[in-house]
Amino acid sequence: MGRRQQSISKSILNAIFRAPEHPSNKPPTLLARIFAFFSLFQLALARFKPELFKKLRNEVWEIDEDEYTESFRSEKKSGGLVSVGDLGYSGSTFFATANSKYLLKSLPRAFEQTFFRDRLLAAYAAHMATLPSSLLVRITDLLYAPLPALGSLLGAVPSHHIVMENILYGQCACSAQRQRDWETYDLKPADYFFPERDVAGGHLAPERVKERLIDTFPDKVRVGVDEKEALVYALTQDTKVLHEANAVDYSLFLVRYPFLQGEEVPPPPGRVSAWRNGVVSRDGKWVYRAVLLDFFWSKDALQPMVLTGLMNSWNFFQPGKGDGPMSITTSAGEYRERFLRMVGEIVETGGTGEV
Repeated sequence: MGRRQQSISKSILNAIFRAPEHPSNKPPTLLARIFAFFSLFQLALARFKPELFKKLRNEVWEIDEDEYTESFRSEKKSGGLVSVGDLGYSGSTFFATANSKYLLKSLPRAFEQTFFRDRLLAAYAAHMATLPSSLLVRITDLLYAPLPALGSLLGAVPSHHIVMENILYGQCACSAQRQRDWETYDLKPADYFFPERDVAGGHLAPERVKERLIDTFPDKVRVGVDEKEALVYALTQDTKVLHEANAVDYSLFLVRYPFLQGEEVPPPPGRVSAWRNGVVSRDGKWVYRAVLLDFFWSKDALQPMVLTGLMNSWNFFQPGKGDGPMSITTSAGEYRERFLRMVGEIVETGGTGEV
């Protein structure tokens, strides 16, 4: 882990373990503001709305608070977090807790931060409390820098991080060979316009960029009628909340691994949820897990609006061709419709193509 990652990790751990009565949780002094401003890598992070997230953890998701806190500890001198690099296309920084129960993802873009913090969070919390079967990823903490700092202003380090469940938890308990059998797919509707893929036949972008744009699932998810209905119902309700918040570009994170009779794979922590713990396919070959991820792109934020304008200009100068929309420039309702259609197309209730 490099110096930057170590500093970010230390900032996160300081915020997690800081007691509510700690002096840093009180209004900052002038000297504290000055020190905070000149911080380059190690920001003074704090928990955002700690009581709300604690209520979600303890009462809604039934996560034991002591076990949650212990997840961030490690016997290693380097600290309790493990850097897992850049797992996505957004430039986010990722860490995992030492026990792999939780992932930490940075929100590097200002419009993502304000959208989740100021617009979506209240609706997200209310939805989670009323729909225990929700497949929106469980976000257990939001950490932020309450004071301006050079590090975040210059883009050297992110000022916001979310802590979320790790749907891959249990993989490390398997043998090395079994771990390699786990497959992950970050699924979005594939019929949108992607400039990196669709302009000039894709020759303007390297393969490593295009490979990270969008995943395709090369099979069908074959489960029972009840399991499919539960999945579709949860996603229908979840995307309704996102639609009302004008969110687009979210994805279905699908995990599958071969089913082995008698093997016990530990489920993610918290309240039992079938599609989190694992649903066995009708033919007994696979176990599936699924959650809904990356719902931080608001259609009416400035950057998406600018990209929408650019997309419209692109089409104006290509009469008759009509590329677009992109998944980040479409309407929230239209994205939801295509997303649910995609789910319906990949999930079957029969073993030989019967839908």
